[in-house]
Amino acid sequence: MIAFGDPMKGFRIMILEGKTALITGAGRGIGRAIALCMAKEGCNIAFTDIALNEQVRATEADLQALGVKAKAYVSDAASFEDAHAVVEQVKADFGTIDILVNNAGITRDTLLLRMNEQQWDDVIRVNLKSAFNYTHAVVPIMMRARKGSIVSLASVVGIAGNPGQANYAASKAGIIALMKSTAKELGARGIRANAVAPGYIDTDMTQALPQEVRDSFVERIPLHRAGTPEEVAQVVLFLASDMSSYVSGQVIPIDGAMG
Repeated sequence: MIAFGDPMKGFRIMILEGKTALITGAGRGIGRAIALCMAKEGCNIAFTDIALNEQVRATEADLQALGVKAKAYVSDAASFEDAHAVVEQVKADFGTIDILVNNAGITRDTLLLRMNEQQWDDVIRVNLKSAFNYTHAVVPIMMRARKGSIVSLASVVGIAGNPGQANYAASKAGIIALMKSTAKELGARGIRANAVAPGYIDTDMTQALPQEVRDSFVERIPLHRAGTPEEVAQVVLFLASDMSSYVSGQVIPIDGAMG
């Protein structure tokens, strides 16, 4: 957590106090870590997931316990109409949207020659189209306010590629290009757009991999360990806040020098 002031005097400035963030796919994993990180900095949190299951409700309760307004919404982020409807509801419930974090994503890994059309389409829809859908829906709100920060989750494989992940890499490379183009189009309206590119992060998804595969990843990382969701969240917090007020159109790897 980033804090200012003298802790001996109990003085602290929360850097997102009074702002509202919309985070897609934040019921668990990296999205949840981002939501909690922002809430600890005073940010009200609207977040989406594909279903309001027990895990999502637990995240909602944990956010509310931090003293901010927080609400979960059901959303198929890959649906253009659904994304716009959710954004309108969030605007009605919270009054504004200052920050958008495009985090929703899936994997359907297999070698290119074994990949079927459905595996390709599913990943492009959920990962890339969802980022377009929510950016498209939120931008008019930010344009009227003449300010806003959009942060999208890309990946180091969107920069370098990866065997067995042609669909995932293509979707994440598309997110990088989407953010760079958005930054150029909307900078004059006070809107910033950036991407982060996590490397090997310790999540439920990576913990499901065989130990020998996980070890092979760590061997390639100069810091000799996996990253944590909280470390990704700190970089997203920086890009979402006014600390990065002159940073736009960038992609920041979070990979322990793996790239």
